[in-house]
Amino acid sequence: MYTFNSRIRYTETDLEQFLTFESLIDYFQDCSTFQTQEGPATMEYMGERGLAWVINSWQVVVNRLPSLGERIIIGTIPYELKGFIGLRNFFMNTEDGERLATANSVWSLINMKEGSPSRIDDAVIETYPLDEKLPMNYEPRKIAIPKDADSYEADVKKVGMHHLDSNNHVNNGQYIRIALQSFDLVAGREGLDELKALAGSRNGIQIRAEYRQQAHLGDEISPVIYMKDGAYTAALNDTNGKPYSIVEIKRTGKC
Repeated sequence: MYTFNSRIRYTETDLEQFLTFESLIDYFQDCSTFQTQEGPATMEYMGERGLAWVINSWQVVVNRLPSLGERIIIGTIPYELKGFIGLRNFFMNTEDGERLATANSVWSLINMKEGSPSRIDDAVIETYPLDEKLPMNYEPRKIAIPKDADSYEADVKKVGMHHLDSNNHVNNGQYIRIALQSFDLVAGREGLDELKALAGSRNGIQIRAEYRQQAHLGDEISPVIYMKDGAYTAALNDTNGKPYSIVEIKRTGKC
């Protein structure tokens, strides 16, 4: 397990001064990066070998998003390394031990020059000591687009520099941000009160995201929203209708 302490900053909050969902994801990613930099398989080590961890999926359960000024503890627990796949949990707690959010994630170690998976080496194993995975209702990595669902198109998003990460493709948290914006847009336009409330909720929600291909600077992302059985799914498609990412949001109980 690796943890660090922080405090909710004004720049991480929404109009009502609650932590945004994309900032929660940023905290989790920062936590894994800090652990990486403890080494020996630091980002510099990885860069010299043309390697990078690429996210396959997120499952994030939010009990409560904290507000401006709250003191928090962010943690990550790698619990399986096998072949080229890494599995890790994340959590965010208050200093008093209240569990604010729990997450599961699946990552692939990729040779970025060759565009192919790379086997995990001893340095990576040393960098990420394994521990027991957290208790949560683990859902499948893949997200199916529901059949026979009502569907709605949202506004097309053109990828700008602010969407990109150091690998020069859209950061995984940005896909979730685009999906949430699309849920909110469609809900307002179509009068979908339940979706409107869900997209703006700060507690008792689960968001899953699956990543299928990479979007780059100048690409267009065309969101399509599907509604069925109390869950809402956003397919963030390329110009040929193939998803870059699929994001699902629904109500849930506590982690």
